[in-house]
Amino acid sequence: MEPAPRDQDRDETPTERFDRNWDELLQELRVTQTGVQVLAGFLLTIPFQQRFTELTSTQRTAYLLALATAVVATTLLVAPVSAHRLLFRRRAKQELVRFADLAARAGLLALAVSVVSATFLIFDVVLGRGAAVSAGAVALALFVVNWLVLPLVVRSRLDT
Repeated sequence: MEPAPRDQDRDETPTERFDRNWDELLQELRVTQTGVQVLAGFLLTIPFQQRFTELTSTQRTAYLLALATAVVATTLLVAPVSAHRLLFRRRAKQELVRFADLAARAGLLALAVSVVSATFLIFDVVLGRGAAVSAGAVALALFVVNWLVLPLVVRSRLDT
C-alpha cells in the first residue's frame, strides 16, 4: 500500500487544519516575541549610556539599524495577535493563518537583521572594526544556515 501524501496524512477538516496551523504558529511566535522584545528593550536603553556620545558614525548607523529592525520585528511578530482580535468570530481563520505566516516570516527576517547589526555594533565598540565585520558575518551565516539552508534541505528531501 502506498503511503498517503503528506498533506493528507491527518484526518482533519480544512477548518481543523487551519486551527492546528494557527495553534502551531502561536507557539512559534511566543518563543520569538520574548526574544525580540528583550532585544528591543536593551537597544532602547543604549542612548542613555554615557559612552553613547562617543560612537562613530558607522556605530550609530549600526545602532539605528539594529533598533529600527527590532521595532519592525516586534511589530510584525505581534501583528498576528492584533489581527486575531480584529478578525475574532469572523470565520476568517484561513486568512488569519496566511497573514500571520507572512508577518512571522518578515518578522524573523527583521529580527535576524537586528541581531546581526547589534552584534556588529557590540564587537565594533569592544574589539574594533575587523572583529565587528567578522562577528557580523558569522552571525549572518548562522542565521542563513539555520533559518534558511537547513530547513530548505529538509524540505527538499520531503519533496522527493
